[in-house]
Amino acid sequence: MRGFLILTTRVLVSLALLYLALRGINFAAIQARLSQINLLWIGFGVLVTLFQIFLGALRWREISDLCHAPLTDMQAFRYNMIGSFFNQTLPSSIGGDAVRLWLVSRNGAGWRAATYSILTDRAVGLIALALIIVASLPWSYGLISDANGRLALVFVDFAALLGGLGFLLLGRLPWVWLKRWWPTRHIHACSVIANQIIFSRRSGPKVAVLSLSIHGLAVVIAWCCVRSIAAPADFEQLFMLIPPIMLITMLPISIAGWGVREATMTVAFGYAGLAQTDGTVVSILFGAISFIVGALGGLVWIFSAEKAARSTAPIEIAHLHVQGGGSP
Repeated sequence: MRGFLILTTRVLVSLALLYLALRGINFAAIQARLSQINLLWIGFGVLVTLFQIFLGALRWREISDLCHAPLTDMQAFRYNMIGSFFNQTLPSSIGGDAVRLWLVSRNGAGWRAATYSILTDRAVGLIALALIIVASLPWSYGLISDANGRLALVFVDFAALLGGLGFLLLGRLPWVWLKRWWPTRHIHACSVIANQIIFSRRSGPKVAVLSLSIHGLAVVIAWCCVRSIAAPADFEQLFMLIPPIMLITMLPISIAGWGVREATMTVAFGYAGLAQTDGTVVSILFGAISFIVGALGGLVWIFSAEKAARSTAPIEIAHLHVQGGGSP
């Protein structure tokens, strides 16, 4: 019952946000933009997304080794592709994490090691994204002329940064009760692992480069969407706008980010002096690219050996998603 209520709520949130994003948009202008799509740019966006997923697999593999959940590069990439499929089908933009957790645990790592690897990977990615947003704040602040938009940008930037720094600090605190009290001991353990990875001379630089590249590629994907409709938006403008949008889209309140992404990108384009219609179309195309890649991930899942265990997978995945599918 609880899972059904969560699913229903997220569907309603997606629909409500889509309505808010589209209610003031000129649909004739959207149709005109969509009618002139250059599919070559969309195809390039799909390739960039696949490369982004591969880089994410390399980072996850590095983290999983330290969590005692070893994976090969191809295993991590295959699991990430399967996760991208379930991201499009489970009620959250990160629903695929529950599936990745199940796959890794079935690979012999155990539930705890699998959970730590995925939560730490998410946390490291969030910290890198927050650093990018804060580092670009002087330029993005100048790009946005609206006072409300500037205030929202600063709030999102520093909320993400403080959350990331607070998470890392948790692993450095000497208080014994953090390791024993059940609400904190697992978060504390993930924080310790994240500190080891980020500040290690061996893994730190590699994980940093991978994390920054992954978020940079999100900007490239958005730029492919912009070029596909010949919208008047520069790459520099997208570099200022896309990271905060991706951060907000991580909120697990909708289906595959639909609604949240459209509403945020439409508003962000307007604040930056760009056409809101273009923001809506770019967001829809961004989602379409994710859907295409998710479909490819579905093929990987269909032909995977792990699907042989599908008789128990849906029950366990649904249970995992309902219990803990909300971490960014």
